[in-house]
Amino acid sequence: MKDRHVMEAMGKSYIVVEDGHVVEVGESLIEYCPIFAKARGIERIDPAVVKANIEFRIRDFGMCTGERDIEMEIFVGFGASEVMMTGLRRGLIDSSITVCEGVGTVITSNPILTQGIGARISGVIETTLIPKLKRRVEEKGGIVLDGKSAIINQPMGVARAIELGFKNVAVTVATLGDARKCREIEQETGANVIIIGVHVTGIKDDDAKNFVDTVDITTGCASRAIRGVVADKALAQVGTSVPLFGLSQKGKDLLLERAKEVTTPILINTMKLPVLPEDKQPRPLV
Repeated sequence: MKDRHVMEAMGKSYIVVEDGHVVEVGESLIEYCPIFAKARGIERIDPAVVKANIEFRIRDFGMCTGERDIEMEIFVGFGASEVMMTGLRRGLIDSSITVCEGVGTVITSNPILTQGIGARISGVIETTLIPKLKRRVEEKGGIVLDGKSAIINQPMGVARAIELGFKNVAVTVATLGDARKCREIEQETGANVIIIGVHVTGIKDDDAKNFVDTVDITTGCASRAIRGVVADKALAQVGTSVPLFGLSQKGKDLLLERAKEVTTPILINTMKLPVLPEDKQPRPLV
């Protein structure tokens, strides 16, 4: 049986990888992403470029294979995985709940594993178990939610982490439904749950409003709607092209804690948010 991994990346292009080979690539929702322009010199996103990039990731760090790197260096100064990594190091959270292709939802208190899982992957929709990768993740302190089917279920991951005794957890979510379920679990259990929104390109206007009212931090991705609704909500912003917005005090605290570990110079100022220079945004915003 082939292992099969379905993801959305590079402007929510639909991608299928089977047995380490890219077998399907759809159209991107956007043409230009400043992150990929800076990191890989990509000035226009199309299916051929997406296929080449995913093949590069498979070669470079073993994405979708048992040899996948699970301990990685920092990819961007402020990303969801970097923020959680710092939160674990500095004691603001005691576990993270993230998604890894070939494994599914993973709970861990290991900051390096958190960064390794999330640094260069996004939008895993469906995945099948890679037993070797599962063993390696567990050796590094990862708790796999379902070791038989590589299930992806972030609210279930939060509930499991709390059952295991974790009190301050951070979780990545890509949908309003998952965000609400995680918040309900927090209210039912009395645990502290920091919800980080990811992969929000293309989110609908109504969902975007409710989303920022529910999560503690969200990325802006290439979302026009998120950029539109954070104006009266954001307490902090890091980055100006694909920004992260702190939407609650605990979200703001986590972003500021991350800023302490960033080695490059940082400007801290007070101003009306969001700050979004037009020439630095993904194109088009959707």
